[in-house]
Amino acid sequence: MNKVVTLILIICLAAACSNDQKKNNTTEENKMPVQKEIKNILFFGNSLTAGYGLDDPSAQSFPALIQNKIDSLGLPYKCINAGSSGETTAGGKSRIGWLLRNKVDVFVLELGANDGLRGIPVKETKANLQAIVDTVRSKYPSAKLVLLGMEVPPNMGGSYAASFRVIFREIAEKNNMTFVPFLLDNVAGISRLNQKDGIHPTMEGVRIMTENVWKELKKVLSD
Repeated sequence: MNKVVTLILIICLAAACSNDQKKNNTTEENKMPVQKEIKNILFFGNSLTAGYGLDDPSAQSFPALIQNKIDSLGLPYKCINAGSSGETTAGGKSRIGWLLRNKVDVFVLELGANDGLRGIPVKETKANLQAIVDTVRSKYPSAKLVLLGMEVPPNMGGSYAASFRVIFREIAEKNNMTFVPFLLDNVAGISRLNQKDGIHPTMEGVRIMTENVWKELKKVLSD
């Protein structure tokens, strides 16, 4: 009889220990941090995005500096630099398709400067920008869109410069895009902030350019 009682007690204790272990395991699982999905930010542009003339574009371009800001805040975003030196809006229109093979959650468009420097008709530049936006939106309807505005030097002609400047705001408003009015604000025309060509920013200029973008982009990432 005593052996039977002892056996019953052992079984009960084993069951209790098993339940306690399950509770502990459940508690530990609840404590584990939930991994957030990493979202992609595609920066699509020309040499200004690519980091032309910098010692280490992969670490010093403005998308790379924005990635540093994102990491410091612990935000779940990965910056993809798709800048190509010399790119025009026509070139971008042809290139955008294959870049959309990987999911895009935020699309930052920086093109048009080379069109302006070449005196390409404003109507053509505007049509190409819209075509790029349409392609992205067709592939990823929920992607958030950001447009970086550009201006051309006055020596391109006052009428052309004025017409060129306005197309970016028109595109942004038409497509409900977050808008940075002028990417090179407080950089363009300031010799110490630009390389010898007078067009591409130095590292100091890139930092200012980064702040111009981050001021608006951070609002998109916090939504």
